[in-house]
Amino acid sequence: MVRPIVVWEEGDEVLSSQGGLGIIGALVDQLPLGQRLNRTHIPENLKPDIAHRDIVVAYMGLLAQGKSDFDHIEAYRSDPFFGFSLGISQVPSAPTVRQRLGQAAARDQHPLVQWSAIIRESNVALLQKYARLVPVTIDGQPYIPLDCDVSPFDNGKTQKEGVSRTYKGTDGYAPMMGYLGHDGYALAFELREGKQHCQKGTPAFLVQCLRDAQAIITQRVDPAQNPRILVRLDSGNDSTDNIDVIREEQADFLIKRNLRQQSLDAWLDRAKQEGAKSSPREGKSVYRGAFEESPRRGHAPERCVYQVIERTITADGQILLIPDIEVAAYWTSLTATPDDVLPWYPDHGTMEQYHSEVKTDMDLERLPSGKFATNQLVLHLACLTYNLLRVIGQATIGREDVPLRKVAQRRRIRTVIQNIILCAAKLVAHARQYRIRYGRGNRWGRVTGQLYAHFAAG
Repeated sequence: MVRPIVVWEEGDEVLSSQGGLGIIGALVDQLPLGQRLNRTHIPENLKPDIAHRDIVVAYMGLLAQGKSDFDHIEAYRSDPFFGFSLGISQVPSAPTVRQRLGQAAARDQHPLVQWSAIIRESNVALLQKYARLVPVTIDGQPYIPLDCDVSPFDNGKTQKEGVSRTYKGTDGYAPMMGYLGHDGYALAFELREGKQHCQKGTPAFLVQCLRDAQAIITQRVDPAQNPRILVRLDSGNDSTDNIDVIREEQADFLIKRNLRQQSLDAWLDRAKQEGAKSSPREGKSVYRGAFEESPRRGHAPERCVYQVIERTITADGQILLIPDIEVAAYWTSLTATPDDVLPWYPDHGTMEQYHSEVKTDMDLERLPSGKFATNQLVLHLACLTYNLLRVIGQATIGREDVPLRKVAQRRRIRTVIQNIILCAAKLVAHARQYRIRYGRGNRWGRVTGQLYAHFAAG
């Protein structure tokens, strides 16, 4: 068969493969982001040709599609739909985006700039309006979990400022990231050098997260429930400094204890003497208990709950010559029984899914700039964009018209990008009205249009 000759040519219709960007624009318009950015004064750019708001929102439009490199903006400079959907009068070039973000980042501490503070406050405003926070109940008290942890970003074989050896054995950054609630709303992303210890700077990070979280919870959860914040941290953040900060902010904590050089045999002996024993199967004994102990000399005693597992026979029947001992201990302010407290820490591991969505779905593991300050500002914008996508995804939960069979409690960011943001559409202008049309039979197009109407209405 002879393949026919196909001619590709440019038409007059305004077609787009990212029809869902209009939802991002509608949500951004409800935030104080644009007005506040335009009121800032960068000495190197006192009268910019392109407004600060347009620079930032254009880059967020890239992040919302899972693109982080500045050069990706060049594909949209002649695309009327991209600017229209985001409310941008002129789409900037890649050098303009890079330069403006760099200028703002270099003067971020100046009172007339402070873009990171503006972005953070806009993030809080977004979550105060749209976050879905469902408390968990422990011993009759409702809690909203706040999870914080470090996640290494591999930026090996680059000369970027701040790139150094991480604890994972790769060269890159080690940002601290905080998430609120079971849906995984991002509170803050703090860029750190790869070699920086995870505890350095964490108390100040916790103060910011706790205050922002409290401001969001006050708006999103019924005060009659009297919910408290439960901070969950890994053993790398086993520090009395964190405990003191959390108590000062009137929150609760569940922090994995760093056993350091402590003897596992000593833990087993103590568990046998004080703990409650259960035997799930032959050759496996589980001990759970709690006691009070000072985590540091001169510090007040704190409650420690623990679980010690002794295995003398493996699950497949192999008898062990030397028993296998596994110890998990946690500092906590919770007064519930160990059986009620211990099951709530493993859920802290769900953060790894959120980290993956940021690093892979949004393509942010290899940050775009060579300057540390600029990458920090990019990470702040990523935090806000991540929540925009999360809010859109959670709005699809429970809808019968969503063409997905699997019941989900949370939409992955990649699912939101592929099916909603990258929804093919056509922009039609007629009689001073604009219409966005999707293809016949596109069930995601119908969902995207209804979501746009919902969020545009505020």
